[in-house]
Amino acid sequence: MALLTPLFAFLYHLPQVYKWLLKPYYIASLFMSIAFLAVRKTPGICDHLATQREDGNSCDFDWREVEILMFLSAIVMMKNRRAITVEQHVGNIILFSKVANVILFFRLDIRMGLLYLTLCIVFLMTCKPPLYMGPEYIKYFSDKTIDEELEKDGRVTWIVEFFANWSPECQSFASVYADLSLKYNCAGLKFGKVDIGRYGEVSKKYKVSASPLSKQLPSLVLFQGGKEVMRRPQVDKKGRAVSWSFTEENIIREFNLNELYQKSKKLNKTKGDKTSLSQFPPVLEEEEPEQVGEETESKKDK
Repeated sequence: MALLTPLFAFLYHLPQVYKWLLKPYYIASLFMSIAFLAVRKTPGICDHLATQREDGNSCDFDWREVEILMFLSAIVMMKNRRAITVEQHVGNIILFSKVANVILFFRLDIRMGLLYLTLCIVFLMTCKPPLYMGPEYIKYFSDKTIDEELEKDGRVTWIVEFFANWSPECQSFASVYADLSLKYNCAGLKFGKVDIGRYGEVSKKYKVSASPLSKQLPSLVLFQGGKEVMRRPQVDKKGRAVSWSFTEENIIREFNLNELYQKSKKLNKTKGDKTSLSQFPPVLEEEEPEQVGEETESKKDK
């Protein structure tokens, strides 16, 4: 059963996986992930490679290469136990496949190792994973607008994600957060985001560290009446985030979203509220998601 569950999950998301893999970033990553396999198995190339096999077959893996691949496969499985989206699963596989390729190429020939490592560095500096561009009801704050929006109406509850575009965890969480905004956004419960990688003053004021070592990204903070009520992940005395899984189920439970939504959607709309609600329309029925996506993209362009 432990093996069937991830298999069924993969098959369920297979159409979505195909859609991602057809993007240039993932196509290039896929070729880089299988580079050593291609070199070791391609006739005419593998014939000139060194090998430690007793039979002298240079077109097949030797025992040490198999050992390295098995070890890194175990690491991928352990890492994916905490993955919450298909993007994270695919990302972990690609990342550790590249690590395995670096090790295997250096072991085979230091010149090939240096060449592959250089390609990885160039790829990392020039190519970024595609950002989530789907439908969402999210207000994007700047350092000049976040305080004003949070304090504008004390009856409105805000859930704000503090993120950075360079963070893989934030990129993977984007679709989960967008889905939550579509389900729970209403007159008295709104969703926001602020890029603390871009606005350092916001990071300092709200005490969310952008350092990769702190593991505080992403951070979700609940504001009521302009004041912080709770946040996840929590931070210990050393400034390190307490381990917490950003699954949709955990967020709904910890932030009590179902109860918040029932209370917040009853908020009476004054004339002043109607102006602000033009940016946050009520949750639409299932047959209108395409219109939502179009509205969101136009807001981002602005």
